Amino acid sequence: MSAAISSSIASPHHRWLRRALGHRSFVTGAVLVALLLAAAALSLAWTPWSPYEMDLSSKLQPPTAQHWLGTDAFGRDVASLLLAGARNSLLVGVIAVGIGMGVGVGLGLLASARRGWVEEAIMRLADFTFAFPAILSAIMMTAVFGAGIVNSIIAIGIFNIPTFARVTRASANAVWSREFILAARACGKGSVRISLEHVLPNIASVLIVQATVQFAIAILAEAALSYLGLGTQPPEPSWGRMLSDAQTLMFQAPLLAVWPGMAIALAVLGLNLLGDGLRDLLDPRLARKR
Repeated sequence: MSAAISSSIASPHHRWLRRALGHRSFVTGAVLVALLLAAAALSLAWTPWSPYEMDLSSKLQPPTAQHWLGTDAFGRDVASLLLAGARNSLLVGVIAVGIGMGVGVGLGLLASARRGWVEEAIMRLADFTFAFPAILSAIMMTAVFGAGIVNSIIAIGIFNIPTFARVTRASANAVWSREFILAARACGKGSVRISLEHVLPNIASVLIVQATVQFAIAILAEAALSYLGLGTQPPEPSWGRMLSDAQTLMFQAPLLAVWPGMAIALAVLGLNLLGDGLRDLLDPRLARKR
């Protein structure tokens, strides 16, 4: 009897897992993201060579048994730079998306709960923030506070706030018209309590999908800022700065641009595919169609 009960309880999870394993976009994205996480985690404990040590006598070497992906113009091991660069890209993405979600979701819930002039003010503020993309914001912050990874994270995080605010507000508005919200109001619950206990759990899947998309954008923005010299500063490795250093060596050592370019492309592709897969799996309407 207990075995039958436990199997019936676990069956929804098993069904979801079977659908997830059968979803090609989700599986491909999950594998690529897992590789990105593994590379970042591995760089914390081990790299083939130190990504900070320079050896000019070994500069611009092709891939060998010692240096699997070759060396750059300063004699640094490219494989080690890629591993350490994955760590910095994840750091920027996690903090920037965290800033966007923490502030944007709160503003979106407030706009949906209050409506009226509060909603209008928040949405107009979001429109104003959209006028300053992450790169432009970073350039302005750099002019005032100087270049660095902290300013890049803040600029990308600010850029994420209006995106999460708009997505949260649109999703929450649909939930506020549901019958269980009317029942919660009849029980005497206030707007804040309803937003936290009923609205937020029902839009969590939408926010998770949006977070994966914004994570990919954050990695791409960090690479662009580092390429321009506004992001991660030496000696910290960065995929964007590796591309910047390689642009003057395209004919002499073209692989120096290929490796970081592939790393950025695969990371962004993996996160986008993972987001598409999660959208299909977590949206009940799409799940029923499948």
